[in-house]
Amino acid sequence: MQAFRGSMIFTVVCLILAGVLGYVETGLLGPALSMVFIAGVLGVMETSLSLDNAVVNASILKDMDPLWQRRFLTWGIIIAVFGMRIVFPILIVSVAALVSPWEAARIAIADHARYEAIVTGAHVGISGFGGAFLMLVGLSFFFDTDREHHWIGLIERPLAAFARLPLAPYLVTAIVVGALSFWLHPGEQQTFLIAGLAGVATYFAVQKFGDLMGGEEDAATGKVVRSGAAAFVYLEFLDASFSFDGVIGAFAITNDILLIALGLGIGAMFVRSMTVALVRGGHLSEFRFLEPGAFYAIVALAVIMLISIRVHVPEIVTGLIGAVIIGLSLYASIRHKRRFPHEYEEAGEADAILPSGDVQPGQHTA
Repeated sequence: MQAFRGSMIFTVVCLILAGVLGYVETGLLGPALSMVFIAGVLGVMETSLSLDNAVVNASILKDMDPLWQRRFLTWGIIIAVFGMRIVFPILIVSVAALVSPWEAARIAIADHARYEAIVTGAHVGISGFGGAFLMLVGLSFFFDTDREHHWIGLIERPLAAFARLPLAPYLVTAIVVGALSFWLHPGEQQTFLIAGLAGVATYFAVQKFGDLMGGEEDAATGKVVRSGAAAFVYLEFLDASFSFDGVIGAFAITNDILLIALGLGIGAMFVRSMTVALVRGGHLSEFRFLEPGAFYAIVALAVIMLISIRVHVPEIVTGLIGAVIIGLSLYASIRHKRRFPHEYEEAGEADAILPSGDVQPGQHTA
């Protein structure tokens, strides 16, 4: 629970601010309490949508050097809450409505209905970019010939074999995006294809940036520790892609940008806490199938984002799919550990990330 203390304090602060916002806007206690409730609902929604995000963050964070671990857990949350939940939607309005960022900010704060219409009107482009990027994140995990453990071998072993083809994840993603584009009218089709191509190009650029930055081999373990800057950039792009569906889905509840930022900010903080708890406890090695479960959830989210250009998928379904897949992978991990305890007998030492962001070396993990 110590890892979640900061998130709980942040939640209380955000709920109080939501109440103050409601009272300032209406001067009535009833609407103020209603906005507190809405902020809480948004926080729960964002947390449920981001369970897989926390697991993936932890899988990357555990191989980062301590300095950049702390930076992700401090700077990263500022970018996640302020950048992706406030600045990014305003930039969408600025581009979509062809107005200055200052005018877009005015629309977001003063004209909620127009703000909602502009952002939801950009849904095809957002879905194309975010869906393509997340599809590549998920497929790149499964298209890996060096993976030691498989959760659903019937699916994962053929994918690993298919990975021998050059640029296999990019090829599959391009085929999926291209095929889905035929659902759309010519104008929207062009937007979707350009956005999907931008998502693919962004993923490629981030990967190449990581290759250029390189990494250093840990003398004790022999593993390559990710270059901090490269992993940090990758995690921020990943968080941005995960935040798309939350920002769009929030409009089903409210079109108040400040209230959306408060509610989704609560969820972003809990993702940070879950990431800390996973890394600190060494749970990714203890629960063997948790990581592949998270990437299955990412692929599912990518598919939902891509098909949402024509098919409306309720936000509760989007959130539950990820939570159910994570839950099943956790159950499978616990069951496997009970059946084959000898495979988990080897003990080692790992660094623990404290809630403060400090790294405490030499913690015993199984």
